[in-house]
Amino acid sequence: MNDLAGKHILLGLTGGVACYKAAELCRAFVKEGATVQVVMTEAACQFITPVTMQALSGRPVYVSQWDAREPNNMPHINLTRGADAIVLAPCSADFIARLVQGRSDELLSLLCLARPMGSVPLLVAPAMNREMWAHPATQRNLAQLAADGATVLGVGSGFQACGETGDGRMLEPDQLLHDVIAQFQPRSLGGQRVLVTAGPTFEAIDPIRGITNHSSGKMGFAIARAAHEAGAEVTLVAGPVSLPTPRGVKRVDVQSARDMLAACTRLAEGADVFVATAAVADWRPATASEQKIKKDGSGQAPVIAFAENPDILATLAQGERAKSGDLFCVGFAAESHDLANHARAKRERKGIPLLVGNIGPLAFGQDDNALLLVDAHGERELPRAPKLDLARQLVREIAHRLPRNGSTS
Repeated sequence: MNDLAGKHILLGLTGGVACYKAAELCRAFVKEGATVQVVMTEAACQFITPVTMQALSGRPVYVSQWDAREPNNMPHINLTRGADAIVLAPCSADFIARLVQGRSDELLSLLCLARPMGSVPLLVAPAMNREMWAHPATQRNLAQLAADGATVLGVGSGFQACGETGDGRMLEPDQLLHDVIAQFQPRSLGGQRVLVTAGPTFEAIDPIRGITNHSSGKMGFAIARAAHEAGAEVTLVAGPVSLPTPRGVKRVDVQSARDMLAACTRLAEGADVFVATAAVADWRPATASEQKIKKDGSGQAPVIAFAENPDILATLAQGERAKSGDLFCVGFAAESHDLANHARAKRERKGIPLLVGNIGPLAFGQDDNALLLVDAHGERELPRAPKLDLARQLVREIAHRLPRNGSTS
């Protein structure tokens, strides 16, 4: 899946040691299917050569407004008119000031000033020393830059080339890649607060062993990412999985079904949408042993009594916020067979507007999936595809069904 297929990105480099990260970012854009045109300031050329960026982008690099390759002598116009986005990475404190002041005495600032603001977004990835970042002048300039319509992508924190530690590092290439991909996604959930559960739960038998399942959490994490891309404020309640947190998503880690219920009950008070993707254990040992249960040589297995776990989805779907229409609940059903019948029955039993079914053994741990959407009007299949692609389709379905869009089914 190439998220940037067909996109043309103008990648601008300004003076800073973080230019070394721009090389990896350029390569990442190309791998995701984009064409990349690199434009560098003279200061950027002190940190990385145009030859390197040309090799990675596969296109000649522009540095000068007076580049003889442009027959009309207007690279600031020609380069921006074909771009889908301008990404400045790294963007120095000096260049941020130039943008705010509207200065245009070299090619990169000139083309930023000449860009069609309605169709070519400007994404800025600052990079500077921590004291420069914290300076009131820089913060004023960043605020003005955002007010002028640019998207400021923020900074990382950590060890800096000068030997100091703090805020101001340019974000890592994978973070910037995510932000650029998100830029091209529809903001169908703008202003919404979305709560997602993902992964399995772990129900302790003793301090060593427990009951769990094969859920990897990949589908739920993909939905959390897709919801954030769509403009939502997303909180992800995750069972025991080893997946990285999607960029921009707040994560709460839990172990057991009861832990997950407690977290969801608390967080649902501030949510507009609840997507219950987690594969929650139906049963737990009624009493967990405080010590490891060891073999006694008799050949007899220990007898373990089970208690039913709370139903997280039903609890929230039957709450006052869901009944009043303030919380739109979406459930997931992981079945082993007869998916449509089980999914229809589960939707009715839970009392929710939308149920998403899948065949668990074909989905657990995989990077792709196939989904069945079940609502009051029937069923619709989403054919097998990468989980992130399905998550984006599902997010669009949820956005379309929200009461504010005139539908609650």
